[in-house]
Amino acid sequence: MSIGILTIILFGTLILGLTSGLPIAFALGGISMLFAIFLWGPTGLFITVSAAYGSMSSFILIAVPMFIFMGFVLQKSGVAEALYGALHLWAGRMNGALCMGTVVICTLIAAMVGIIGAGIVTAGLIALPEMLKRGYNKHLAYGTVMAGGCLGSLIPPSVNMILYAAIARQSVGKMLLGGLIPGLISSALYILYIGIRTALNPSLGPALPPEERGSWQQKLVSVRSLVLPIILIVSVLGSIFLGIATPTEASAVGCVGAIICAAVHRRFSWGLLKETAYETTKLFSMLMWILVGASCFNRFYTGMGAAGLIEGVVFGVELNPWLILITMQIVLVLLGMIMDDMAIIIIAAPIFTPIVVGLGFDPLWFGIIFVMNMQIAMMSPPYGFANFYMKGVVPEESMGAFYRSTYPFILLQLIALAMCMVLSDLVLWLPSLIIK
Repeated sequence: MSIGILTIILFGTLILGLTSGLPIAFALGGISMLFAIFLWGPTGLFITVSAAYGSMSSFILIAVPMFIFMGFVLQKSGVAEALYGALHLWAGRMNGALCMGTVVICTLIAAMVGIIGAGIVTAGLIALPEMLKRGYNKHLAYGTVMAGGCLGSLIPPSVNMILYAAIARQSVGKMLLGGLIPGLISSALYILYIGIRTALNPSLGPALPPEERGSWQQKLVSVRSLVLPIILIVSVLGSIFLGIATPTEASAVGCVGAIICAAVHRRFSWGLLKETAYETTKLFSMLMWILVGASCFNRFYTGMGAAGLIEGVVFGVELNPWLILITMQIVLVLLGMIMDDMAIIIIAAPIFTPIVVGLGFDPLWFGIIFVMNMQIAMMSPPYGFANFYMKGVVPEESMGAFYRSTYPFILLQLIALAMCMVLSDLVLWLPSLIIK
Protein backbone atom coordinates (compact mmCIF):
# COMPACT_ATOMS: atom_id res chain seq x y z
CA MET A 1 0.00 0.00 0.00
CA SER A 2 1.42 3.41 -0.97
CA ILE A 3 2.36 6.06 1.57
CA GLY A 4 -0.25 8.41 0.08
CA ILE A 5 -3.14 5.99 0.63
CA LEU A 6 -1.85 5.13 4.11
CA THR A 7 -1.75 8.84 4.95
CA ILE A 8 -5.37 9.31 3.91
CA ILE A 9 -6.48 6.28 5.94
CA LEU A 10 -4.38 7.30 8.95
CA PHE A 11 -5.63 10.89 9.18
CA GLY A 12 -9.16 9.87 8.30
CA THR A 13 -9.13 7.45 11.23
CA LEU A 14 -7.68 10.17 13.48
CA ILE A 15 -10.39 12.68 12.52
CA LEU A 16 -13.05 10.02 13.08
CA GLY A 17 -11.63 9.28 16.53
CA LEU A 18 -11.50 12.96 17.51
CA THR A 19 -15.01 13.75 16.27
CA SER A 20 -16.37 10.74 18.16
CA GLY A 21 -15.23 12.30 21.43
CA LEU A 22 -12.18 10.09 22.04
CA PRO A 23 -9.60 12.04 24.10
CA ILE A 24 -6.81 13.49 21.97
CA ALA A 25 -4.03 11.59 23.75
CA PHE A 26 -5.69 8.20 23.29
CA ALA A 27 -6.76 8.96 19.73
CA LEU A 28 -3.18 9.81 18.75
CA GLY A 29 -1.45 7.06 20.73
CA GLY A 30 -4.04 4.33 20.16
CA ILE A 31 -4.32 4.85 16.41
CA SER A 32 -0.53 4.91 15.97
CA MET A 33 -0.18 1.67 17.94
CA LEU A 34 -2.90 -0.09 15.92
CA PHE A 35 -1.37 1.00 12.62
CA ALA A 36 2.12 -0.01 13.80
CA ILE A 37 0.91 -3.52 14.63
CA PHE A 38 -0.98 -3.71 11.31
CA LEU A 39 2.06 -2.72 9.24
CA TRP A 40 4.99 -4.17 11.16
CA GLY A 41 3.55 -6.65 13.61
CA PRO A 42 4.09 -6.65 17.39
CA THR A 43 7.66 -5.41 16.98
CA GLY A 44 6.21 -2.11 15.75
CA LEU A 45 5.24 -1.30 19.32
CA PHE A 46 8.91 -0.66 20.11
CA ILE A 47 8.55 2.60 18.19
CA THR A 48 5.83 3.79 20.55
CA VAL A 49 7.91 2.87 23.60
CA SER A 50 10.90 4.79 22.23
CA ALA A 51 8.73 7.80 21.36
CA ALA A 52 7.11 7.87 24.81
CA TYR A 53 10.45 7.71 26.61
CA GLY A 54 11.98 10.38 24.38
CA SER A 55 9.11 12.81 24.88
CA MET A 56 9.20 12.43 28.68
CA SER A 57 12.96 12.80 29.13
CA SER A 58 13.37 16.33 27.76
CA PHE A 59 15.10 18.59 30.31
CA ILE A 60 13.47 21.71 28.87
CA LEU A 61 9.98 20.43 29.72
CA ILE A 62 10.78 20.60 33.44
CA ALA A 63 10.09 24.34 33.18
CA VAL A 64 6.48 23.73 32.11
CA PRO A 65 5.02 22.43 35.41
CA MET A 66 7.05 25.06 37.30
CA PHE A 67 5.51 27.94 35.34
CA ILE A 68 2.06 26.34 35.63
CA PHE A 69 2.52 26.13 39.42
CA MET A 70 3.64 29.76 39.50
CA GLY A 71 0.54 30.78 37.56
CA PHE A 72 -1.85 29.00 39.91
CA VAL A 73 -0.18 30.48 43.01
CA LEU A 74 -0.35 34.03 41.59
CA GLN A 75 -3.97 33.50 40.59
CA LYS A 76 -4.81 32.90 44.25
CA SER A 77 -2.27 35.23 45.88
CA GLY A 78 -4.07 38.57 45.62
CA VAL A 79 -1.52 40.16 43.24
CA ALA A 80 -4.09 40.51 40.46
CA GLU A 81 -6.72 41.89 42.83
CA ALA A 82 -4.30 44.63 43.92
CA LEU A 83 -3.52 45.46 40.28
CA TYR A 84 -7.20 45.78 39.44
CA GLY A 85 -7.72 47.98 42.49
CA ALA A 86 -5.08 50.37 41.15
CA LEU A 87 -6.64 50.20 37.69
CA HIS A 88 -10.03 51.10 39.13
CA LEU A 89 -8.62 54.26 40.70
CA TRP A 90 -6.61 55.35 37.65
CA ALA A 91 -9.33 54.58 35.07
CA GLY A 92 -10.63 58.16 35.20
CA ARG A 93 -13.01 59.67 32.71
CA MET A 94 -11.93 57.72 29.58
CA ASN A 95 -14.55 55.61 27.80
CA GLY A 96 -13.65 51.93 27.73
CA ALA A 97 -10.99 52.46 30.40
CA LEU A 98 -11.82 49.29 32.31
CA CYS A 99 -11.53 47.18 29.15
CA MET A 100 -8.25 48.83 28.16
CA GLY A 101 -6.95 48.47 31.70
CA THR A 102 -7.94 44.79 31.68
CA VAL A 103 -5.72 44.26 28.63
CA VAL A 104 -2.83 45.98 30.43
CA ILE A 105 -3.30 43.84 33.55
CA CYS A 106 -3.58 40.66 31.44
CA THR A 107 -0.33 41.64 29.72
CA LEU A 108 1.38 41.88 33.12
CA ILE A 109 -0.17 38.59 34.24
CA ALA A 110 1.04 36.95 31.01
CA ALA A 111 4.58 38.17 31.73
CA MET A 112 4.38 36.57 35.17
CA VAL A 113 2.77 33.20 34.51
CA GLY A 114 3.00 32.11 30.84
CA ILE A 115 -0.36 30.30 30.66
CA ILE A 116 -3.69 31.59 29.38
CA GLY A 117 -5.89 30.16 32.12
CA ALA A 118 -4.54 32.47 34.82
CA GLY A 119 -5.26 35.64 32.83
CA ILE A 120 -8.76 34.65 31.69
CA VAL A 121 -9.90 33.28 35.04
CA THR A 122 -8.42 36.16 37.05
CA ALA A 123 -9.78 38.88 34.76
CA GLY A 124 -13.08 37.02 34.47
CA LEU A 125 -13.56 36.81 38.22
CA ILE A 126 -12.32 40.29 39.14
CA ALA A 127 -12.68 42.68 36.19
CA LEU A 128 -15.67 41.24 34.34
CA PRO A 129 -18.24 41.83 37.12
CA GLU A 130 -17.03 45.43 37.47
CA MET A 131 -17.39 46.06 33.73
CA LEU A 132 -20.85 44.52 33.51
CA LYS A 133 -22.02 46.37 36.64
CA ARG A 134 -21.03 49.67 35.03
CA GLY A 135 -22.97 49.01 31.85
CA TYR A 136 -20.20 47.78 29.55
CA ASN A 137 -21.33 45.85 26.49
CA LYS A 138 -21.06 42.18 27.46
CA HIS A 139 -19.59 41.07 24.12
CA LEU A 140 -16.86 43.70 24.33
CA ALA A 141 -16.16 42.68 27.94
CA TYR A 142 -16.08 38.94 27.18
CA GLY A 143 -13.84 39.42 24.14
CA THR A 144 -11.46 41.67 26.08
CA VAL A 145 -11.04 39.14 28.88
CA MET A 146 -10.45 36.24 26.48
CA ALA A 147 -8.09 38.13 24.17
CA GLY A 148 -6.14 39.59 27.08
CA GLY A 149 -5.85 36.20 28.74
CA CYS A 150 -4.60 34.59 25.52
CA LEU A 151 -1.57 36.92 25.57
CA GLY A 152 -0.09 34.34 27.95
CA SER A 153 0.38 32.11 24.92
CA LEU A 154 2.77 34.61 23.33
CA ILE A 155 4.37 36.89 25.92
CA PRO A 156 7.31 35.26 27.77
CA PRO A 157 7.55 33.09 29.82
CA SER A 158 5.06 31.36 27.51
CA VAL A 159 4.62 27.62 28.12
CA ASN A 160 3.70 27.24 24.44
CA MET A 161 7.03 28.81 23.46
CA ILE A 162 8.95 26.41 25.70
CA LEU A 163 7.03 23.42 24.35
CA TYR A 164 7.57 24.47 20.74
CA ALA A 165 11.28 25.07 21.33
CA ALA A 166 11.67 21.62 22.87
CA ILE A 167 9.91 19.89 19.96
CA ALA A 168 11.34 21.95 17.08
CA ARG A 169 14.83 22.08 18.65
CA GLN A 170 15.01 25.86 18.81
CA SER A 171 16.68 28.09 21.41
CA VAL A 172 14.23 28.65 24.27
CA GLY A 173 15.80 32.01 25.12
CA LYS A 174 15.50 33.28 21.54
CA MET A 175 11.94 32.00 21.26
CA LEU A 176 10.91 33.84 24.42
CA LEU A 177 12.60 37.05 23.29
CA GLY A 178 11.07 36.76 19.82
CA GLY A 179 7.56 36.58 21.25
CA LEU A 180 7.84 39.75 23.34
CA ILE A 181 7.34 42.39 20.62
CA PRO A 182 4.54 40.48 18.79
CA GLY A 183 2.82 40.06 22.17
CA LEU A 184 3.03 43.77 22.90
CA ILE A 185 1.81 44.57 19.38
CA SER A 186 -1.24 42.36 19.96
CA SER A 187 -1.88 44.06 23.30
CA ALA A 188 -1.58 47.52 21.69
CA LEU A 189 -4.00 46.57 18.90
CA TYR A 190 -6.59 45.44 21.46
CA ILE A 191 -6.29 48.72 23.37
CA LEU A 192 -6.47 50.78 20.16
CA TYR A 193 -9.56 48.90 19.00
CA ILE A 194 -11.31 49.30 22.35
CA GLY A 195 -10.43 53.01 22.48
CA ILE A 196 -11.73 53.73 18.97
CA ARG A 197 -14.88 51.66 19.35
CA THR A 198 -15.89 53.17 22.70
CA ALA A 199 -15.07 56.68 21.46
CA LEU A 200 -17.48 56.17 18.54
CA ASN A 201 -20.10 54.55 20.77
CA PRO A 202 -19.63 55.52 24.45
CA SER A 203 -22.53 53.30 25.55
CA LEU A 204 -20.32 50.24 24.90
CA GLY A 205 -17.93 51.27 27.69
CA PRO A 206 -19.05 54.31 29.70
CA ALA A 207 -16.57 56.26 31.81
CA LEU A 208 -16.57 55.87 35.58
CA PRO A 209 -18.70 58.33 37.55
CA PRO A 210 -16.70 61.11 39.29
CA GLU A 211 -17.21 59.72 42.80
CA GLU A 212 -15.41 56.46 41.86
CA ARG A 213 -12.31 57.94 40.27
CA GLY A 214 -10.36 58.31 43.50
CA SER A 215 -8.17 61.12 44.83
CA TRP A 216 -4.57 61.66 43.76
CA GLN A 217 -3.40 60.42 47.14
CA GLN A 218 -5.31 57.16 46.68
CA LYS A 219 -3.94 56.80 43.17
CA LEU A 220 -0.33 57.28 44.28
CA VAL A 221 -0.74 54.81 47.14
CA SER A 222 -2.18 52.22 44.73
CA VAL A 223 1.04 52.30 42.69
CA ARG A 224 2.54 50.06 45.38
CA SER A 225 0.60 47.17 43.88
CA LEU A 226 2.95 47.28 40.87
CA VAL A 227 6.08 46.59 42.94
CA LEU A 228 5.70 42.82 43.41
CA PRO A 229 4.66 42.05 39.80
CA ILE A 230 7.55 44.11 38.41
CA ILE A 231 10.07 42.40 40.71
CA LEU A 232 8.74 38.98 39.72
CA ILE A 233 8.77 39.77 35.98
CA VAL A 234 12.30 41.18 36.14
CA SER A 235 13.61 38.27 38.20
CA VAL A 236 12.18 35.61 35.88
CA LEU A 237 12.61 37.18 32.44
CA GLY A 238 15.73 39.14 33.35
CA SER A 239 17.54 36.02 34.54
CA ILE A 240 16.74 34.29 31.24
CA PHE A 241 17.56 37.18 28.91
CA LEU A 242 20.81 38.09 30.70
CA GLY A 243 22.00 34.50 30.63
CA ILE A 244 22.09 34.21 34.42
CA ALA A 245 19.71 31.23 34.42
CA THR A 246 18.21 28.77 31.99
CA PRO A 247 14.42 28.85 31.50
CA THR A 248 14.17 25.80 33.75
CA GLU A 249 16.15 27.50 36.53
CA ALA A 250 14.20 30.74 36.04
CA SER A 251 10.95 28.83 36.44
CA ALA A 252 12.11 27.75 39.90
CA VAL A 253 12.88 31.40 40.71
CA GLY A 254 9.35 32.27 39.59
CA CYS A 255 7.83 29.62 41.85
CA VAL A 256 9.67 31.01 44.87
CA GLY A 257 8.68 34.55 43.90
CA ALA A 258 5.03 33.55 43.55
CA ILE A 259 5.06 32.00 47.03
CA ILE A 260 6.62 35.19 48.42
CA CYS A 261 3.86 37.24 46.72
CA ALA A 262 1.23 35.02 48.31
CA ALA A 263 2.90 35.41 51.72
CA VAL A 264 3.10 39.23 51.39
CA HIS A 265 -0.63 39.33 50.60
CA ARG A 266 -1.27 36.96 53.54
CA ARG A 267 -2.78 34.32 51.27
CA PHE A 268 -0.15 31.61 51.64
CA SER A 269 -1.19 28.47 53.49
CA TRP A 270 -0.65 24.73 53.33
CA GLY A 271 -4.13 24.46 51.87
CA LEU A 272 -3.19 26.82 49.03
CA LEU A 273 0.05 24.92 48.43
CA LYS A 274 -1.80 21.61 48.32
CA GLU A 275 -4.48 22.94 45.99
CA THR A 276 -2.05 24.54 43.54
CA ALA A 277 0.17 21.43 43.52
CA TYR A 278 -2.87 19.30 42.72
CA GLU A 279 -4.04 21.64 39.92
CA THR A 280 -0.52 21.76 38.48
CA THR A 281 -0.20 17.97 38.52
CA LYS A 282 -3.60 17.55 36.86
CA LEU A 283 -2.90 20.06 34.06
CA PHE A 284 0.67 18.91 33.40
CA SER A 285 -0.37 15.23 33.44
CA MET A 286 -2.96 15.99 30.75
CA LEU A 287 -0.29 17.77 28.72
CA MET A 288 2.16 14.86 29.05
CA TRP A 289 -0.46 12.34 27.94
CA ILE A 290 -1.07 14.43 24.83
CA LEU A 291 2.69 14.77 24.31
CA VAL A 292 3.24 11.01 24.56
CA GLY A 293 0.31 10.24 22.24
CA ALA A 294 1.43 12.81 19.66
CA SER A 295 5.06 11.66 19.86
CA CYS A 296 3.95 8.09 19.13
CA PHE A 297 1.86 9.33 16.21
CA ASN A 298 4.70 11.44 14.80
CA ARG A 299 7.27 8.66 15.21
CA PHE A 300 5.01 6.15 13.48
CA TYR A 301 4.12 8.52 10.63
CA THR A 302 7.79 9.38 10.13
CA GLY A 303 8.62 5.67 10.08
CA MET A 304 6.06 5.20 7.32
CA GLY A 305 8.05 7.61 5.16
CA ALA A 306 6.10 10.81 5.80
CA ALA A 307 9.15 13.05 5.40
CA GLY A 308 9.69 11.87 1.84
CA LEU A 309 6.02 12.28 0.99
CA ILE A 310 5.78 15.81 2.39
CA GLU A 311 9.02 16.96 0.82
CA GLY A 312 7.96 15.47 -2.50
CA VAL A 313 4.63 17.27 -2.41
CA VAL A 314 6.11 20.60 -1.28
CA PHE A 315 9.23 20.72 -3.42
CA GLY A 316 7.84 18.78 -6.37
CA VAL A 317 5.19 21.41 -7.06
CA GLU A 318 6.24 24.73 -8.52
CA LEU A 319 4.70 26.97 -5.91
CA ASN A 320 5.94 30.22 -4.43
CA PRO A 321 7.43 29.54 -0.95
CA TRP A 322 5.25 32.28 0.49
CA LEU A 323 2.14 30.58 -0.86
CA ILE A 324 3.20 27.37 0.89
CA LEU A 325 3.83 29.33 4.10
CA ILE A 326 0.41 31.00 3.93
CA THR A 327 -1.18 27.60 3.33
CA MET A 328 0.48 26.38 6.53
CA GLN A 329 -1.04 29.30 8.42
CA ILE A 330 -4.49 28.42 7.09
CA VAL A 331 -4.00 24.78 8.12
CA LEU A 332 -2.99 25.86 11.64
CA VAL A 333 -6.03 28.14 11.95
CA LEU A 334 -8.33 25.31 10.84
CA LEU A 335 -6.68 22.88 13.26
CA GLY A 336 -7.22 25.43 16.01
CA MET A 337 -10.96 25.18 15.45
CA ILE A 338 -11.00 21.47 16.33
CA MET A 339 -7.91 20.80 18.49
CA ASP A 340 -6.08 21.98 21.59
CA ASP A 341 -3.18 24.39 20.98
CA MET A 342 -0.59 22.18 22.69
CA ALA A 343 -1.72 19.16 20.69
CA ILE A 344 -1.29 21.17 17.48
CA ILE A 345 2.23 22.17 18.50
CA ILE A 346 3.17 18.58 19.26
CA ILE A 347 1.70 17.24 16.02
CA ALA A 348 2.49 19.97 13.49
CA ALA A 349 5.82 21.44 14.65
CA PRO A 350 7.94 18.37 13.71
CA ILE A 351 6.26 18.24 10.28
CA PHE A 352 6.27 21.95 9.38
CA THR A 353 9.68 23.01 10.70
CA PRO A 354 11.83 20.98 8.23
CA ILE A 355 9.68 22.22 5.34
CA VAL A 356 10.14 25.85 6.42
CA VAL A 357 13.91 25.40 6.66
CA GLY A 358 13.94 23.75 3.21
CA LEU A 359 12.05 26.71 1.78
CA GLY A 360 14.72 29.08 3.11
CA PHE A 361 12.76 30.76 5.94
CA ASP A 362 14.21 31.46 9.37
CA PRO A 363 13.05 28.68 11.76
CA LEU A 364 13.00 31.05 14.75
CA TRP A 365 10.78 33.51 12.90
CA PHE A 366 8.48 30.68 11.84
CA GLY A 367 8.33 29.42 15.43
CA ILE A 368 6.95 32.76 16.63
CA ILE A 369 4.48 32.86 13.73
CA PHE A 370 3.43 29.33 14.67
CA VAL A 371 2.79 30.29 18.31
CA MET A 372 0.84 33.38 17.18
CA ASN A 373 -1.43 30.96 15.36
CA MET A 374 -1.88 29.09 18.63
CA GLN A 375 -3.07 32.34 20.20
CA ILE A 376 -5.72 32.51 17.48
CA ALA A 377 -6.53 28.83 18.02
CA MET A 378 -7.28 29.47 21.70
CA MET A 379 -10.15 31.79 20.68
CA SER A 380 -11.42 30.12 17.49
CA PRO A 381 -14.87 28.50 17.76
CA PRO A 382 -15.96 25.85 18.32
CA TYR A 383 -12.99 24.30 20.18
CA GLY A 384 -11.10 27.46 21.24
CA PHE A 385 -10.34 26.75 24.87
CA ALA A 386 -10.61 30.41 25.93
CA ASN A 387 -14.36 30.08 25.36
CA PHE A 388 -14.51 27.15 27.78
CA TYR A 389 -12.57 29.09 30.41
CA MET A 390 -15.13 31.89 30.07
CA LYS A 391 -17.97 29.38 30.35
CA GLY A 392 -16.48 28.29 33.65
CA VAL A 393 -16.39 31.90 34.86
CA VAL A 394 -19.89 32.79 33.56
CA PRO A 395 -21.74 29.43 33.53
CA GLU A 396 -25.16 31.01 32.96
CA GLU A 397 -24.09 32.54 29.62
CA SER A 398 -24.48 30.67 26.30
CA MET A 399 -21.45 29.52 24.29
CA GLY A 400 -22.86 31.44 21.32
CA ALA A 401 -22.37 34.72 23.20
CA PHE A 402 -18.71 33.90 23.81
CA TYR A 403 -18.17 32.86 20.18
CA ARG A 404 -19.70 36.13 18.96
CA SER A 405 -17.37 38.07 21.29
CA THR A 406 -14.21 36.55 19.82
CA TYR A 407 -14.51 37.60 16.17
CA PRO A 408 -13.22 41.22 16.39
CA PHE A 409 -10.25 40.10 18.46
CA ILE A 410 -9.46 37.17 16.16
CA LEU A 411 -9.32 39.72 13.32
CA LEU A 412 -6.88 41.83 15.36
CA GLN A 413 -4.75 38.72 16.00
CA LEU A 414 -4.69 38.02 12.26
CA ILE A 415 -3.55 41.61 11.64
CA ALA A 416 -0.71 41.17 14.16
CA LEU A 417 0.20 37.85 12.50
CA ALA A 418 0.32 39.47 9.06
CA MET A 419 2.49 42.30 10.41
CA CYS A 420 5.02 39.86 11.84
CA MET A 421 5.03 37.79 8.64
CA VAL A 422 5.73 40.81 6.43
CA LEU A 423 8.06 42.60 8.88
CA SER A 424 10.26 39.77 10.16
CA ASP A 425 12.44 42.19 12.16
CA LEU A 426 9.54 42.60 14.60
CA VAL A 427 10.32 39.02 15.62
CA LEU A 428 14.07 38.69 15.01
CA TRP A 429 15.41 42.07 16.14
CA LEU A 430 15.27 41.53 19.92
CA PRO A 431 16.77 37.98 19.93
CA SER A 432 19.61 39.10 17.65
CA LEU A 433 20.26 42.15 19.84
CA ILE A 434 20.47 40.34 23.18
CA ILE A 435 21.54 36.76 22.37
CA LYS A 436 24.52 36.50 20.05
